Amino acid sequence: MKNTKTSLKGVLLLLLTAFIWGVSFVSQSVGAETLQPFSFMGIRTFMGACVLLPLVLIRDKKAKKNLNEQELLAFKKNNKKTILYGMILGIFLALATNFQQFAFYYSTAGKIAFITAMYMFFVPLVGLFFKKRLPHITWICIAFGFLGLYFLSFAKGSGFGDLNKGDILALICSLFFTCQILLVEKFVSECDGIKLSCFQFYTAGIISLILMFIFEEPSWAAIKSAGIALLYSGIMSCGIAYTLQVVGQKYCESSIASLIMCMESVFAVLSAALLIHEKLTGREILGCVIMFLAIIISQTYDGFRNEKAV
Repeated sequence: MKNTKTSLKGVLLLLLTAFIWGVSFVSQSVGAETLQPFSFMGIRTFMGACVLLPLVLIRDKKAKKNLNEQELLAFKKNNKKTILYGMILGIFLALATNFQQFAFYYSTAGKIAFITAMYMFFVPLVGLFFKKRLPHITWICIAFGFLGLYFLSFAKGSGFGDLNKGDILALICSLFFTCQILLVEKFVSECDGIKLSCFQFYTAGIISLILMFIFEEPSWAAIKSAGIALLYSGIMSCGIAYTLQVVGQKYCESSIASLIMCMESVFAVLSAALLIHEKLTGREILGCVIMFLAIIISQTYDGFRNEKAV
């Protein structure tokens, strides 16, 4: 049985991560009012990379001080692997975040946050392709998750033909985040987490900036007007929160970590209501509650099952 550990440090780091991500949905919504999606995401993600770069350089300098020639070669080899892994992660992060940002043209911050949280159900579904069997309770939670998504995305009496464009984009975003999460889990054990995050952001930022120059016409006035939203989303959400996620997961058992991180949806709805007075209908609130309860039950049951198996 795989050895797992959960500490207060890991729980607090991931809870802070979820809070920062949740509030970031508000900054993305505000930024979408003045700045086009590729422009916002390109600047935001590149900013996050620049925040981490000094830390990476300082840590590398200290790490190489006492290395012999053989250890230095191994260090450089690991750096090349980290860059490659970071580039792969960056491609999926660019796809996920840009689909998410386009969703703000058609939907609200709270709805997008909860639909994005569907990655909590897609992750175990993808696991089926790797012959990872799911308990019955997980399938039940997945069904209720999609039921919650239905109440959240459709008005009373409507059907799948009336699906909001923003809801579809957020759902696609969730699929790409599923890939990114699974790849992070695979790569983080082989690489330095902070360095991996940094290269991930540079790759995603460069991709978004290239798309910005091809498809959009950014102006300094638009960038300036979205300045506060960019600063929060770039420094806090990218530079700090994504790095806290990687570090926090080293000190927290995976099922508990997943449960804590899905709290971003709750923080998003609460911060949207408090900061930009965004209100949900009763039907949409019901959808949020169903989805959140399904997430809690699926992750809590998984953690209980693993605990019994130890």
